[in-house]
Amino acid sequence: MPELPEVETTVRYLKKKVRGRTFFDVWSDWKKTVKKPKSFDDFKKELKGKKILNVRRRAKNVLFDLSEGKTLLVHQKMTGHLLVGKWKKERGSWQPPQGPLSDKNNSYIHLIFIFKDGSMMALSDLRKFAKVELWDSDKLKESEGMKGLGPEPLEKDFTFAKFKKQLKGQTRKIKQVLMDPSVIAGIGNIYSDEILWEAKVHPLKKASELSEGELGRIYKAIGKILPLAVKLQGESFSDYRTPLGEKGGYDDERKVYRKEGEKCSRCGGEIKRIKVGGRSAHFCPRCQKI
Repeated sequence: MPELPEVETTVRYLKKKVRGRTFFDVWSDWKKTVKKPKSFDDFKKELKGKKILNVRRRAKNVLFDLSEGKTLLVHQKMTGHLLVGKWKKERGSWQPPQGPLSDKNNSYIHLIFIFKDGSMMALSDLRKFAKVELWDSDKLKESEGMKGLGPEPLEKDFTFAKFKKQLKGQTRKIKQVLMDPSVIAGIGNIYSDEILWEAKVHPLKKASELSEGELGRIYKAIGKILPLAVKLQGESFSDYRTPLGEKGGYDDERKVYRKEGEKCSRCGGEIKRIKVGGRSAHFCPRCQKI
């Protein structure tokens, strides 16, 4: 699933590529992607003529601030990613131009936004789990989904004091806590593993039992890992691609995620994989002691 670095990368591209453009039409062969409004025809009707004023991120959501007080929300879920370019309908399917957009991982096109100038933004989603919603902006801001999100770890006001406050009273394992969007927004399976490795903290350790030093190392690791992953445009060992259809560059930086059985680059120990709350956790038992 695209996490904070991948969604942030997507938003930064889209700000350059689609901000200021006006929606003209929407095509889909999987209309269930649109959750709000329930009628796809109503969605098309409401979106047409709206201008994109800004593109921003909240947690793992891509938010398009539109004219007339509307906001388009896209959550890419497991395998979805937004692309920009031009596709041509040939023999019943959308064909991309030559180049990165022709990568097979970009070929699962189930939703295309067509702008007034003829340019397009598409959603490629192999497993069809992504969701798209059109909201009144003021109602979205007050919605349970938005109000329940924790602080953004890339913001300047995400201080060590705020970080400790968010973890206060948490008796769950630190891996689970880091992945909880109501605690900290945007961190998922990949980067929780990488952050805990960087901090030398075992994923099974309870958040309530962390020392001041361990908390400090995790906070520092968040401030190192996430900006680096954004700079490298995210992780593309699976489905994710940038809006230009290209792979992100974080794969070469991965220390533990999906490296089970390999040697730890720090101490030479063997990287292990365990289950934590139904999700995989990768770590080095030699330098991440419980």
